[in-house]
Amino acid sequence: MDRFPNMATCTRTVWKVLAGCRRHLLSVGIPTYTGVSQIAQRNIPVRTFAAARTQKKVKKEETEKEEKKEVKTKRVIDDKNRHKPYGKTAWKPVDDVYILRFYPRTIHSASDAIDLLKKYQALDFTPCSQPVYVDLKLDMKLEKKKRVDAFISTVHLPHPIKTEMNKVLLFTEDANQIKVAQESGAALAGGAELIQPILDDEISADFYVAVPDILPKLLPLKSKLRKKFPKSKRGSVGMDIPKMLNLFKSGHEFMVESDCYVRTQIALLDMPTEHILANLQTILVDVCSRRPADMGPFIERAIISSQTSEALWFNSEDVLPKTAEKKKE
Repeated sequence: MDRFPNMATCTRTVWKVLAGCRRHLLSVGIPTYTGVSQIAQRNIPVRTFAAARTQKKVKKEETEKEEKKEVKTKRVIDDKNRHKPYGKTAWKPVDDVYILRFYPRTIHSASDAIDLLKKYQALDFTPCSQPVYVDLKLDMKLEKKKRVDAFISTVHLPHPIKTEMNKVLLFTEDANQIKVAQESGAALAGGAELIQPILDDEISADFYVAVPDILPKLLPLKSKLRKKFPKSKRGSVGMDIPKMLNLFKSGHEFMVESDCYVRTQIALLDMPTEHILANLQTILVDVCSRRPADMGPFIERAIISSQTSEALWFNSEDVLPKTAEKKKE
């Protein structure tokens, strides 16, 4: 019995050796086998992709260039030598009844458009004294992404629309200027004492003009008067009181709306065609004078209509005088 070691000791020694071999085999990824069960192969994760590169910072100039490339430019098609306009059926319809989208829009002369408005009024039995409106779309773009500032203008129409004079209020603290204003037809003239009555809606006027010295005292009225607040750009601030009053008493005011549109009344439909044309010409000349002469035509689209008629496109260049056309060129 001394020749044979203890069976329990031998068994423990064998198991220790097997356990050590098993740990060594698992570390190298080779499957091991025992008498009892099979140990699954150890799966070591393998990266099959490269590390993501850091994105370089793109300069603003490069992004702007890419955005410009993505913007689709309108295709300009020359229809001068074509037998029909591109995408249309013909230049003019053969019959009186036709579908508008199949033919190019008719551009009338200004006089023909006014005559058509008068004709529509007679056929529709609408009031003959209805107002006539003009709708202009302006090209406000300048060089280097600049734009023409939206403006408000007041002009003297050769043939006034209103029968009554506008009420004009003058702000001044000089007694002599107040006297001159009263003689020139001002509805009211005064200084800082008029501020509170205007805020309380006790005093109101169609136009407000002022001398430069009193402007700092009128700041409380800025939110109340808004667009009517005296400004030098509108010609409502100055020292020539009779000239300002004469302009605003019988002047016609219009402004640029929605960044590039001028919509205003120019006449009454029962006025003679020559009078309507004269008023229209006055408006167009004043509008075109707001843009530098070397920037090309200012009016992109011109429409005339009455209160109850359809809108008629007309050629604005025919209305402008030759001198104005030369300045635009």
